Amino acid sequence: MAGRFVRSSKFRHVFGRPTRKNECYDNLKVSRNAWDSNLLKANPDYLAVNWDSSGGGAFAVIPTGENGRLPDRIPLFRGHTAVVLDTDWNPFNDSLVASGSDDGKVFLWRVPDGFTLRPDVPADQIEDVAPVGKLSGHPKKVGHVLFNPAAENVLASTSGDFTVKLWDIESGSSKLTLKVGEVIQSLSWSANGSLLVTTSRDKKLLWMGEHDRIATTGFSKMSDRQLALWDIKAPTAPVNGFEMLDSISGVCVPFWDQGTSCLYLAGKGDGNIRYYEYENDKFEYLSEYKSSDAQRGIAFLPKRGVNMHENEVMRAYKTVNDTYIEPISFIVPRRAESFQEDIYPPTFGLKPAMSSAEWFDGAEKMPPKINMESLYDGDAPEEIPASAAKPTPKAAEPEKAPESKKETPKPAPEPTPAARAPPASMKEQGSSMMAMASKFEDKEPVEDNDDDASSFEEVQKPIERSAIKSPVTQTVPKPAESPKVATPAPKSPEPEKVSEPEPEAPLPLTTTTSSETASSPTASSADTEGLQREIKNMKTLMAQQTRQLATLARTVQELTAEVKNLKSR
Repeated sequence: MAGRFVRSSKFRHVFGRPTRKNECYDNLKVSRNAWDSNLLKANPDYLAVNWDSSGGGAFAVIPTGENGRLPDRIPLFRGHTAVVLDTDWNPFNDSLVASGSDDGKVFLWRVPDGFTLRPDVPADQIEDVAPVGKLSGHPKKVGHVLFNPAAENVLASTSGDFTVKLWDIESGSSKLTLKVGEVIQSLSWSANGSLLVTTSRDKKLLWMGEHDRIATTGFSKMSDRQLALWDIKAPTAPVNGFEMLDSISGVCVPFWDQGTSCLYLAGKGDGNIRYYEYENDKFEYLSEYKSSDAQRGIAFLPKRGVNMHENEVMRAYKTVNDTYIEPISFIVPRRAESFQEDIYPPTFGLKPAMSSAEWFDGAEKMPPKINMESLYDGDAPEEIPASAAKPTPKAAEPEKAPESKKETPKPAPEPTPAARAPPASMKEQGSSMMAMASKFEDKEPVEDNDDDASSFEEVQKPIERSAIKSPVTQTVPKPAESPKVATPAPKSPEPEKVSEPEPEAPLPLTTTTSSETASSPTASSADTEGLQREIKNMKTLMAQQTRQLATLARTVQELTAEVKNLKSR
């Protein structure tokens, strides 16, 4: 075997880019409380950070544009009588945030207009921000708060009394109380907000967006960190079993990106972030961002806040040494200077699917999405239906073969001509694919590291035929006998996953093959016309194949340039 094939993916070369220290958020006092929460939450405008303060609990709100070293005295969001354990931003209002505290209360806060950490007043005259709403009902500490992703003004909170409360913050009351029986360590909503999942002890989980799957992380009996995928319709055992990660003692916190179908695992106590692509009901390992600066708190930005002009598909914020926050950008390495539709499908915006009253009455709706291209151009978000399909990369489509005139009537109805030109012979497809395969070969030496193992097998070399025959029904082999040739769909700037060619409908040609017609000196006029039509179709096919090969050649050149660029880094 000359080489090996690696799985084709536009996200295979995504890399994490750190931020220089002077562009981070420095001089912070991140809470040192041992409660297991993420310590910070992010939206495109603000960061919410659990603060280490005296005289009761507080958290800080940092505008994302005010990086650098912060003043020693900043306005805090203060009101709890005990330490703040968790916060969460309203998904439909970037200025509204909820907090849960060790005092058993849930508070609601609104960021003032024009809020800044550097007000033009003396330090001793800086005023803290007070809550705009208080939700009481938990007798013990509130460890987690999480807004519903589809319904407006619906909030879930977990408590040390082993319950989950669902609040209607518009009326300020708890509508439902769910008894769990254990201390809850994480919770997650489904994309339409109709279902809620929780875990306890040392497990973490998240709902994988619009899929009916849940990802969990935890530990084995041997204290190895694990990753698992669960089908909510059959939750008795994980799909494909548990995947062992490593033996580090820190919990792995999962984050899901619906737009790229990628899962990010950020380890607490280490500085690394793994990321996987979800495909064929399993997690395909992509790469890992490694850092010697350990993180204790981690938050990921909603997709509508990433920098599309730099091909950023995800951004994480991590606490370092409890004194500063460092942004980590995950970049798709491309040189294109226009909107990349294939890596930025529609995403959820700021409009809810329903009101809290509708949700508590049992309604189920998916919130509408926005076109990311409108954000790229700096326009107002363009709303599209929530059911809009994920856009697929544009590929060069073969032109339709010209239909020949039917001069000779057939005794039986002829089959409808295919929309595309007749398929290439197995020999032609095999030759072109073997040439392309050599372009995509892994030139690096093969190692015994399972992390980079391919999930695809090498495509068998197609069987050559002695002569090219007419693509009629009688000459096409049975599906079980035909060689399987994987043909990559031409696209720009990266190749899509290989797939088998679809069977073409038979063209309305005569049943006499070209070899038979060429050897017969007394061919009839009908046979001659059929041969001419066949030759014309073959010429059309050759022109089409030439265009496709040119497109593939350009794609290979772009990939080669990107590989050289990555190696130079």
